[in-house]
Amino acid sequence: MPNASPSHRIYLDANATTRPFPEVVETVARHLASTTGNPGSRHADGRQARRVLEAAREKIADLLGADPSEVVFTSGGTEANNLAILGRTQGPTGTVAVTDGEHPATLETTRALVQRGWRLETLPINADGRLHSHATQTLEATSDLRLVTMLLANNETGVIQDVEPLAQWCRDRGVPLFVDAVQAVGKMPLNFHQMGVSLLSLGAHKFHGPRGVGALLVRDGVKLAPLTLGGHQEVGRRPGTESVALIAGMATALEHCLQHLVERTTLLNQLRDRLQSRLAAECSPVVINGSIEHRLPNTLNIAFPGVDGEALLVALDLEGISCSLGSACASGSAEPSPVLLAMNCPPEVYRSSVRFSVSTDNTLDEIDEACRRIARVVQRLRK
Repeated sequence: MPNASPSHRIYLDANATTRPFPEVVETVARHLASTTGNPGSRHADGRQARRVLEAAREKIADLLGADPSEVVFTSGGTEANNLAILGRTQGPTGTVAVTDGEHPATLETTRALVQRGWRLETLPINADGRLHSHATQTLEATSDLRLVTMLLANNETGVIQDVEPLAQWCRDRGVPLFVDAVQAVGKMPLNFHQMGVSLLSLGAHKFHGPRGVGALLVRDGVKLAPLTLGGHQEVGRRPGTESVALIAGMATALEHCLQHLVERTTLLNQLRDRLQSRLAAECSPVVINGSIEHRLPNTLNIAFPGVDGEALLVALDLEGISCSLGSACASGSAEPSPVLLAMNCPPEVYRSSVRFSVSTDNTLDEIDEACRRIARVVQRLRK
């Protein structure tokens, strides 16, 4: 029988959210207590809050290779994606192109555009989850292409796209390219200017920052209409009083991640590879979904043919393992994973797939214990 009260839960769902670093918690708490002014107020308390806000903006811009004026603060990655897509599609209708297997924050937003008369083109991905080399051929005859979107690192498979070819294609045609980098920021080196894209989104809680805050990088000269009306915060691109404490916490988290990126990446690779190799040995047959070479260091999307993914998720939860079937934003959906379908995975694979995503909070001993529990559950469900 499964252990209904495991003594130690093992969290393997870091792509859904991460635990804030202790220094992030301290930063947020300190500013909640002491930086009490509105950064838009023209008095000493307001000026102090403005200094904290702009220092965080400068730090984030410096860490991501952007100018401070290009950083627009939002409530998180979903709002940043909505702002990028809807803010660039005001006015006459046209065509928007998206890579297949997108995150719901992009997919649902582009579907809303279709309801308003826009046309949607899908750029296909291959069996490894990467953009087909001929993907843009379908767009060559499109005269009204207004925006192209790309998911840099897939939230389910961890597969990383090569941005440069699509970015160059878009630059040659004067078409803005929006990159959803919510899963990538803090886990790999990024330079906004060097990437040559128009817009890039991030969310703090994916890299051990606080929930409820994110940002959209908007290249200088790219016009962006606000989604809400009100004050003139964020140069009119995102009205509403900025959450100074959360923004300062996001800057602290990003700085910590990138200052220790090499050591963190090494550990994450060790944890993920240990998990993958032991599950392959103890739960055969298994299928690893997505590119082995081009993926985030912390993400393992794995299928256990012969096991129902939903049943496996429930059983693992009872065994004290927190993991996921895919995007937390699609939780509760009975539909198969869009990205696994786009990769043409057979039903016996996509129906038995789960996502494990580790963080530096995990240890090798935890991974070994997790593998023992997972193997026990898989073997039981296969009987």
